[in-house]
Amino acid sequence: MLRWRRILRELGHEVRVANAYDGSPTDLMVALHAWRSAESIRRFHALHPDRPLIVALSGTDIYEYIARDPAPVLHSLACADRLLALQDLVRRRVPMRFRSKLRVLHQSAPPLSPGRKSTRSFDVAVIGHLRHVKDPMRAALAARRLPASSRMRIVHYGAAENPRWAAASKAEMARNPRYVWRGDRPRAEVRRLLGRARVMVLSSRSEGGANVISEAVAAKVPILASRIDGSVGLLGRDYPGYFPVGDTVALARLLHRAESEPRYLSRLQHAIARRASLFCPAREKAAWRKLIRELA
Repeated sequence: MLRWRRILRELGHEVRVANAYDGSPTDLMVALHAWRSAESIRRFHALHPDRPLIVALSGTDIYEYIARDPAPVLHSLACADRLLALQDLVRRRVPMRFRSKLRVLHQSAPPLSPGRKSTRSFDVAVIGHLRHVKDPMRAALAARRLPASSRMRIVHYGAAENPRWAAASKAEMARNPRYVWRGDRPRAEVRRLLGRARVMVLSSRSEGGANVISEAVAAKVPILASRIDGSVGLLGRDYPGYFPVGDTVALARLLHRAESEPRYLSRLQHAIARRASLFCPAREKAAWRKLIRELA
């Protein structure tokens, strides 16, 4: 949200960020989440049916609420002039009658110079909050299965959703010398970790289009990702670093290959390099300019 605010201001627009629409005058509204912002969308559309409305679809909108509680989501889609998706495969989850409104905007990340890699350990970054949908302990469990000769270390940054997750991470550190949980940290520190990592693991059960993929690509860090639409829609169907959701054995196999097979690691690096142009800040800014011109 803060990045989009900055981009829109750079394009010459006045931007006000609010938790809910209060009826104040505005020429255009960008609503984040079709389900969570349903009441604000309804109110804006009722007050200003002739003014443009952009609804940005989240992962929970398209992979959860559109099936579990469809009425508010579908009403938001109907009110919107444009629907904003973060990856290419969202299209197949949006009802056919709304697909002409859909535009894909890839989230960007500024370039990040690779940091110095550790010579004592093969560091793997896990960046994401500890909650069920992220399947946050999968990399740690996979690291347990690696051979004794492995120098792998899983370094996890992210806040625990509740005390139970915090306790689980601390217990894992106590029994698993290959896992370190650093908790919530400032973004600059997380980016430094990413720059020093050899690989990043994204093990989520569902994603709308994770910005951490953009960050990893910008840092030239290969990604091992669960095969979900949110990742395949960003990395491409033929990306060589996928594993089935929740499959500890398959992830362990990929981690071992990344550490022990230089040719495989190089293959991953070439694959993310081919996607790098999608996540360029100038491209994201141009996409916003084009979208607003469409509506103007």
